[in-house]
Amino acid sequence: MAVFITGASSGLGAALARHYAAEGHVLGLLARRGERLNALVATLPGSHHLYVVDVCERQALHAAAEDFIQKVGHVDIVIASAGISAGTLTEQKDDFDVFKAIFDTNVLATVSTFEPFVPRMKQARAGTLVGIASVAGVRGLPGAGAYSASKSAVTTYCESLRLELKPFAVGVVTIAPGYIKTEMTAKNPYSMPFLLDADVFAKRAARAVKRQDSYIVIPWQMGVVGKIMRALPNWLYDKLAVNAPRKPRNPQNPQ
Repeated sequence: MAVFITGASSGLGAALARHYAAEGHVLGLLARRGERLNALVATLPGSHHLYVVDVCERQALHAAAEDFIQKVGHVDIVIASAGISAGTLTEQKDDFDVFKAIFDTNVLATVSTFEPFVPRMKQARAGTLVGIASVAGVRGLPGAGAYSASKSAVTTYCESLRLELKPFAVGVVTIAPGYIKTEMTAKNPYSMPFLLDADVFAKRAARAVKRQDSYIVIPWQMGVVGKIMRALPNWLYDKLAVNAPRKPRNPQNPQ
């Protein structure tokens, strides 16, 4: 089986790479940090294909995808796991560039990642596209307008794509992580309930992909939290969430 993963040099992408490599699959691993990507691959069993590319560079991303397709033939799973996060405030003019960077990386790069694979998967009537959303996208969180909105957009986009591709037997799986132990969450200055190890997340995510779950929250406890959040009327949600802890702003370098 061939698996293409973006954001593979760290976090969820690296954990997914470790999992699929351990299962004996051939991987196409893409990330912008070449040294870290090489360091990861040195620890993986098997022979894999590396692409040092920023997912926001659409043409370079497409070229990497095309190269992987040419090398392995049919690609079974494509996981768009590249993502960044930072606190944002609309009144801070510097944060506009952060909004743009977050949407470019989390939303538009997901589209760019899937684009080269969709025609082949439709023709083969086989394959699965995996989008990484977040529990943070269930409802808007104060101080996280860009991140919450981007992850909400990923969920809705993947739902549209799932319906478009269903007649062609191509699966679209949306995975919404809760708190996973990664470099991104390490910067959160607040408690994180049900914090899950990244490698445990990867195993559960792979099972969800195999089952072709249309949408799943990992860990399941955060799925319960998400359902409660979604069901709350606005007046009650506002009262509970208005003083929620906020992500730190980082206008120079969102992670």
